[in-house]
Amino acid sequence: TDKQKREIEYVQDYYQSMVKNRSKLAMKLNPNLDIREVRASHILVKKRADAVQIRKGIMNGTISFEEAAQIYSICPSSQYGGDLGFFDRKKMEQQFADAAFDLGIGEISMPVGTKFGWHIIKTTDKR
Repeated sequence: TDKQKREIEYVQDYYQSMVKNRSKLAMKLNPNLDIREVRASHILVKKRADAVQIRKGIMNGTISFEEAAQIYSICPSSQYGGDLGFFDRKKMEQQFADAAFDLGIGEISMPVGTKFGWHIIKTTDKR
């Protein structure tokens, strides 16, 4: 009947508006939801204390991130200034990926621990 059709249309419209509003709310709460990949560089060291000291030097301008990566990082990416290229969340350890995705472009993380050691992460691009 016409009444049932109108009720069905109402429910469908209501559901669609809920989906749209939920997406808008989710994007406000976490603007990185639509980011599928980030490009990041990192410095990997064995001890947290070393990561803290290296980050301090970077933040006060004593050394650039890329120079610090070449000098201190034990990762093969050190020869490229720590550049890891683009990656999605599944390619990295969760702690590492969470930090890289949460950083703004150009921001440098606090030391992040994983099973590989301690990382200082710099996010350089998002897409």
